[in-house]
Amino acid sequence: MLKNFKEMEALVKAHPVKKRIVLACAHDEHSLDAVYEAYKEGIVSPVLVGKEDEIKSLMKEHGFDFGGEEVIYDVRDDIESAQKAVSLIREGDGDFLMKGKMQTADLLKQVVNKETGLQVGKIMSHVGMFSIPNYDKLIILTDGGMLVAPDVDQKEKIINNAVETLHNMGYENPKVAVLCAAEKLNAKAQESVDAAELKERNLKGDIKGCVVEGPISYDIALSKEIADFKGFESPVAGDADILIMPNMAAGNALGKSWTITAKGIMAGIIVGAKVPIVLTSRGATAEEKYYSIVLAAAASK
Repeated sequence: MLKNFKEMEALVKAHPVKKRIVLACAHDEHSLDAVYEAYKEGIVSPVLVGKEDEIKSLMKEHGFDFGGEEVIYDVRDDIESAQKAVSLIREGDGDFLMKGKMQTADLLKQVVNKETGLQVGKIMSHVGMFSIPNYDKLIILTDGGMLVAPDVDQKEKIINNAVETLHNMGYENPKVAVLCAAEKLNAKAQESVDAAELKERNLKGDIKGCVVEGPISYDIALSKEIADFKGFESPVAGDADILIMPNMAAGNALGKSWTITAKGIMAGIIVGAKVPIVLTSRGATAEEKYYSIVLAAAASK
């Protein structure tokens, strides 16, 4: 169990070999800055794909000195940069991928290309890891950024993606809460029906390597005191590692409420492809970009 991002950072820094980050369209000050911070901490070795003259100019201007470890591929076009970055991952020349100064769609289009992309037979989903006030450990929220309205089978795959992410970080049996408005089954609410089905699949052994509880409300999932008051007994109650959201809108709203209103900290990656993908938003802070790199390094095999 990781209590905060500093513990996750220490977990990655304890690894003797730096992870190779492939940054597509690397001619971007903010992305380079985050990569440089991760380099200084001994976490990554940079593979930079993009406009070489602009990359070197930014490195000189801002003092991004990678000690000669950087590998730069001069690619002028955004789409070609995405293609090159993805091909480097396919060829084993990178451990995870990051988006630089380009449109998200341009990178994902190359990732999902059936012939030359990074698909491995899974769905891709967004894993947001958060440090939030009044909760004693890091928690994953998923999916708040990829799948708009997942059905029960897609939710099972979202669970598997999140669980695999934590397994790669050393967790043995993560606790998964499938969130609904109430902890009692409501046949009129599809998310409640889905939650009960996912719990049953876990009990039958179809969903492995974790404990799934659902339907379960947010307050019970994060507060043992409230769970006890309501008489809800479950190993997940008050101790959830992963929150499965009913849909993307709910996940997006909850995640932003944690960071904007509650002043939590977020790291986010896309999982389910050959490697983790760092796809931070344009409004992401430098801290969020850095910890997203750290999360990707922790989650990559």
